[in-house]
Amino acid sequence: MKRIHTLFLAAAAPVAAGALLLSARTFEPAPLASPIANPAAAGEWKVDPVHSTVLFKINHVGASTSWGRFNDVQGKIQFDPAAPEKSAIELVIKADSVDTNSEGRDKHVKGPDFFAVKEHPEITFKSKSVKKVNEHEMEVTGDLTFHGVTKPITTKVMHVGSVKHPKMGELVGFDATFTIKRSDFGVTTYVKEKALGDDVTVLVSLEGAKS
Repeated sequence: MKRIHTLFLAAAAPVAAGALLLSARTFEPAPLASPIANPAAAGEWKVDPVHSTVLFKINHVGASTSWGRFNDVQGKIQFDPAAPEKSAIELVIKADSVDTNSEGRDKHVKGPDFFAVKEHPEITFKSKSVKKVNEHEMEVTGDLTFHGVTKPITTKVMHVGSVKHPKMGELVGFDATFTIKRSDFGVTTYVKEKALGDDVTVLVSLEGAKS
């Protein structure tokens, strides 16, 4: 009886394996259409707020790094890879969209000690000049307006890539990181006490869709 049982299992194993393989093939999801790398042509690109991110970080009491982000980022990009000096960027960030992962802290940051969003509802950037650094990098200089104060900043901007997506159309992406002193913009709360740093590092990742 044991021999018959063993023979039965041996015979059934390939059938079971085949059934599992057939099942896996039957329920295999259809592959997603692949984007095609596509060198961007000159044109205007609308910033996609869903796939764009603006983060910031600041030192907390000399012990750690506190992070925040903005959930409403809009703008447009004029990009000409053949002539970077003709490129331009304009961004508008709703200050009220700040998100530090704490409802109570968000309320404080939006108030008069920091962003004063009722008086200064928007943070904007408008480029003034663009220079080519290398094949993938540019140097962008422009005016940053925050807390009612406008200051010039210069930052390196990386062209991450350009694709022609079968469903989303022509897309282009850029990354940038720069540091400002918040006291330059009139935001000085807790600077002297060293409870919060003066330097704020901003990380920007933008995806634009061809207009």
